[in-house]
Amino acid sequence: MKKWMIGCFLLGSWMTGAAVAEKSSYPNILMIVVDDLRPQLGCYGYPETHSPHMDRLASEGTLFETAYVQVPVCGASRASMMTGLYPTASRFVTYYSSVNVDTPSVVDIPGYLRRFGYTTISNGKIYHQKDDCTNSWNEISRPDDFRVYLKAENQKLKGNQQAAYESADVPDDAYPSGKMVNKIMGDLQRAHASGEPFFITAGFTKPHLPFNAPKKYWDLYDRDSLAVADNPFAPKGAPSQSLHQWNELRDGYGGMPPEGPVSDELARTLIHGYYACVSYTDKLIGDLLDELERLEMDEETIVILIGDHGWQLGEHALWCKHALFETSLHTPMIIKAPGFTAGQRSKALVEFVDLYPTICELAGLEQPYHLQGKSLVNVMKNPKAAHKPAIFARYHGGETVRTARFQYSEWQGGAAMFYDHQLDPDENINRLNNPTYAKAIARLKELLVEHRKRL
Repeated sequence: MKKWMIGCFLLGSWMTGAAVAEKSSYPNILMIVVDDLRPQLGCYGYPETHSPHMDRLASEGTLFETAYVQVPVCGASRASMMTGLYPTASRFVTYYSSVNVDTPSVVDIPGYLRRFGYTTISNGKIYHQKDDCTNSWNEISRPDDFRVYLKAENQKLKGNQQAAYESADVPDDAYPSGKMVNKIMGDLQRAHASGEPFFITAGFTKPHLPFNAPKKYWDLYDRDSLAVADNPFAPKGAPSQSLHQWNELRDGYGGMPPEGPVSDELARTLIHGYYACVSYTDKLIGDLLDELERLEMDEETIVILIGDHGWQLGEHALWCKHALFETSLHTPMIIKAPGFTAGQRSKALVEFVDLYPTICELAGLEQPYHLQGKSLVNVMKNPKAAHKPAIFARYHGGETVRTARFQYSEWQGGAAMFYDHQLDPDENINRLNNPTYAKAIARLKELLVEHRKRL
């Protein structure tokens, strides 16, 4: 294995017009992180969603059907994923969690790859906190892209009166995500010229609120034909701790009801905006995949596509994330890597702490000692292989364990919920007190206890 010193090459050596250098023995890595992306894509069995480019990536790689985040909120989820560490009661807890504060001595994915000569470039939203782990990157590009409005009437609105959605008749690069992709294509061109291995990220903020996307992506959908959630109610017997008032949307944007549910008309508009943003991001992902192919780097580059958690679209009378339901924890995960069979699908239970060890194994690197996840490479070799008996998540004092069939969550103070996904995949009935499941519930409780001991 080659031995490299951190910082042994400079970004200035990446000259676009230079001759292509000798290729590195390490694979390139493009990691695509999409904010608030639920697995409602064509490749996940939802043909109503226009996602041809993410579907294309799935046809070229391995799609993980049951991939789960550790925390259903941006800051904590990303910190956990980037360090390969599970959250605890005092680590990676909230929206504002950061590696710098919670685990300052732990090396994250880009920091580790830099030790082996990788150029690491962060584009867009990778960590929630802009100043988190800045020393891990050769370059960071993260312009303000949260609430960018292009319509004059929306630009006049301030604070929590701002619009929750916007359809502007503009080109792709009028919004920040399109500008980011133009910048990343330049990164790829420089990487191609240098021959050095790269870890380049594309952190898309859409479909995070506000649902702002060019009009042509709204036009892909017939609003009146969009279905609203068929379970817009709290699960029967669900503890109050499992629910929330979706204040991210309700209190953050204008036109929302101060209490109670949204109307079907508003729900369809919000769903329309969410889908439009998914399709907008999908097109931009396609631009990156096309550029890799144009540069003839597609066969030597690992491409990873993930969300940072799920999102509710009215299910259980909820919007946004912030819950321990399937809709908040389940998100897409697709990995394309050189040498693996294309178009594979795996039902193995996988979690986001597994990404760090997977990247290490795919790159031929020894894993750091601190990692708590398990590499997915064996599953990529054999999609029918077992991986883990259960996945684990937590949020706001609640802890969840999920097996192939069952999901159990408990909170401090004794509140709990239990769902049978074989009979109730939408989690509409809390079967905690059904004696039929006593043995299964006891086993899930044991798994939680064992998990806590390992942390």
